[in-house]
Amino acid sequence: MAHARSASLPTLQTFQKQRLKRSSEIDINPALSHSLRSMPEQSNDYQVAVFGAAAVGKSSLVMRFIKGTFKETYDPTIQDTYEKLINCNNNVCKLQITDTTGTHPFPAMVRLSIVQGSAFVLVYSITSKQSLADLMPIYEQIKSTKKSFPDVPIILVGNKCDETSRSVPSKEGECVARSWNCPFIETSAKNNHNVRELFQKLLEQEKGRIMTLDPNTKQKKSKGKKRREKLQACCTIL
Repeated sequence: MAHARSASLPTLQTFQKQRLKRSSEIDINPALSHSLRSMPEQSNDYQVAVFGAAAVGKSSLVMRFIKGTFKETYDPTIQDTYEKLINCNNNVCKLQITDTTGTHPFPAMVRLSIVQGSAFVLVYSITSKQSLADLMPIYEQIKSTKKSFPDVPIILVGNKCDETSRSVPSKEGECVARSWNCPFIETSAKNNHNVRELFQKLLEQEKGRIMTLDPNTKQKKSKGKKRREKLQACCTIL
């Protein structure tokens, strides 16, 4: 007699169907994650992976940043990827943000997100000490996987700072960030507090490119340059 598959655990096939916003769907085979580890990171797109335990607010932070919206109800994430245009070396490029699942039932998917990621947002809830502890093995895996470590941009994020039932003091988050040699910031996706700032801080750590969240590539003219152009416009040939 065949046993019914548990409904509480997503299937591997479900994981492979990532919903890519404003782009074609990407079909990822976890069996290739080991070979992909040695592949060079290509494309002008900048890939950011967001990690954290379930219900810490990863999806809320991403959706607040991408769409400016916030949902009060909790909706467990399988894995989604979103895109936003940014400025990279004075050119428009795509910031791809992978919102990972908080349960990590398939370690191959975690490894693949780390291999493909250019930068990482590690999120915990200030209402849960365990959610901060859950980030330790993720950080260690990033450290052991990325060849460019410690130059890999990482930011530690204490989310839900609007909550009154705090379990993790700010100093504890700061202490962990110092030990990881990365920036620390507390956010509230609900109140839109420090959401844009966290992604800007992350991009500022990138040493290989100059990136800002403003996709406008037109550089502002200095006052001196504007004055010279004005004088040239007034000149006439006698």
